[in-house]
Amino acid sequence: MPVRCVIFDCDGTLVDSEPLASEVMVEMVGEHGLALDLESSLRMFAGRKLDEGLAELESREGCRFPESFVPEFRARSAQRLADAVQAMPHVDETLERLDLPRCVASSAPRAKTELNLSVTGLDRHFETVFSAYEINSWKPEPDLFLVAASHLGFAPRDCVVVEDSDHGIAAGLAAGMQVITYRRSDVHGEGLSNIDSYWEFLPLLADLD
Repeated sequence: MPVRCVIFDCDGTLVDSEPLASEVMVEMVGEHGLALDLESSLRMFAGRKLDEGLAELESREGCRFPESFVPEFRARSAQRLADAVQAMPHVDETLERLDLPRCVASSAPRAKTELNLSVTGLDRHFETVFSAYEINSWKPEPDLFLVAASHLGFAPRDCVVVEDSDHGIAAGLAAGMQVITYRRSDVHGEGLSNIDSYWEFLPLLADLD
């Protein structure tokens, strides 16, 4: 079946936001007297619900963060993103040439996704953004991608998901969609293709048709 719709993840796929947010997490955890390195932070939090990552960290460290931790993290990471987030290389030119319906479907809150898109200027390429927080279902569950496809009027078999995280890749496959992984040449399997650069994206998409 030809590809008729493209569903993009945002963090780590369209924008290079995850290292910035992880830096804030490492700093805040350190302020509570705990050690967390950047690699561990990325593993715990990238592509998943924030509360789940915090629960894993609390279980590992045998601690409990105050209720103010999450809103403070949201505020501080939003400021870091507003100051420094950048689009992934060549994604703007690729989206300019992409002649298919597209949307963003992210596990992050809508405000964070819209901030990332606005700061990088990628918002001009997307009319529709979906957030897991608005349907109360997070990757690796397929619901977010299924809702996005249905809203745009396409069956799952018509859609390609572009993802970078394990949770997102699993969600795309569970939704019955083809998945293009970005900078994840370590992941292989049926229904999966990989790009390391967005220069590869449009030729690959043509091959999937």
